[in-house]
Amino acid sequence: MYALGNEFGRRTTVDEVFDRLHADIVTLKLEPGTRMSEVEIAGQFNVSRQPVREAFIRLSNMKLLEIRPQRATLVRKISQSHIMNSRFIRTAVEIEVIRRICASKPDVDSVSFDENLKRQKQCVESMNIDEFHDLDYAFHHLICRAGDAEFAFDTIAGNKAHLDRLCMIQLSSQAALSEVREDHTEIYHLLKKHDEAGTIKLIRHHLGRLDQTFNAARESHSDYFED
Repeated sequence: MYALGNEFGRRTTVDEVFDRLHADIVTLKLEPGTRMSEVEIAGQFNVSRQPVREAFIRLSNMKLLEIRPQRATLVRKISQSHIMNSRFIRTAVEIEVIRRICASKPDVDSVSFDENLKRQKQCVESMNIDEFHDLDYAFHHLICRAGDAEFAFDTIAGNKAHLDRLCMIQLSSQAALSEVREDHTEIYHLLKKHDEAGTIKLIRHHLGRLDQTFNAARESHSDYFED
């Protein structure tokens, strides 16, 4: 799973605990509603409670954990409002990055995009869902790099976890994964042509698939949702 810890400095114990818990929550290895204990997590990682507490706070700030004083911490259930807010922010950020790319017309890193899409295809064929989601992160990171907007990816990554949990429920078929990869491929080709209107239209369509995904996931896993 794509690491969200400190990429540019020395990684700390807090980063390690946070990244592991974040990955387990996003991939639903820790299901919504799961009870979590600082003591138990500290024992699993063989660390003191302090880095676990700090990791819990970071996850709580991302609305992935519910810290309850004097009671067990819970993995938060999926919230429709959080999903829609995250999509709004991500759509706005990605559209501005696309406009930046198309205005400056930089050379797109074809080698990295081609390799990413090739590996996505392999993941679809082998049904490697975890790696596919990592490559999804990396693909959108490449878009931000193309726009010289690394800072924008921090915002995307920070808001993507809620969307990812939803996708882990529904994007579990070869057809669903293939559909996402096809969107990515077309986005890449439009970006290479610096087709601003076409790329923005497709990004809106790509992220608009969330409505159908949400309804299907809520129907099949109603106990995962809080509203």
